Amino acid sequence: MKLLILSDSHKTMEYMYAAVEREKPDCIVHLGDHEHDAIALAKRYPQIPLWSVCGNCDYGTAPVRLIKDVEGVRLYMTHGHTLHVKYGLLRAEYAAREENANVLLFGHTHQSMLDWHNGLWMCNPGSCSGRGLVTYGVMELSDGQVKGKICDFAHQD
Repeated sequence: MKLLILSDSHKTMEYMYAAVEREKPDCIVHLGDHEHDAIALAKRYPQIPLWSVCGNCDYGTAPVRLIKDVEGVRLYMTHGHTLHVKYGLLRAEYAAREENANVLLFGHTHQSMLDWHNGLWMCNPGSCSGRGLVTYGVMELSDGQVKGKICDFAHQD
């Protein structure tokens, strides 16, 4: 399964639409800020499942965290503000490990990263808002295996 991972869109839709068209994912993950952007994305691409969590700028109905088991991989998804990811990743890492997750997906910092840390993939797709470098994440999940990358609109694949 190919996941497109987006975060911190802040009412900017064009880059999310472009990422969907470029990547042709099996599922879209929106990690908050702004929940209404995720709703608009789901309406534009109703054939693609979309999972979303709320961010610190959201006041909707999306959960603060979401856990999904996909292709033998357990995903822990959160925006990260309630785990204070701007001050370090330890709380988020512990939260994911407590749920036996293989992958931690979070946003909030607007800084992309993809790291393997003691058996846990940690991915922040950065921001797709258009302020600064526009980045997003892609993960391929298959038979318990994870392949991930961070993509941007400055460099075409």
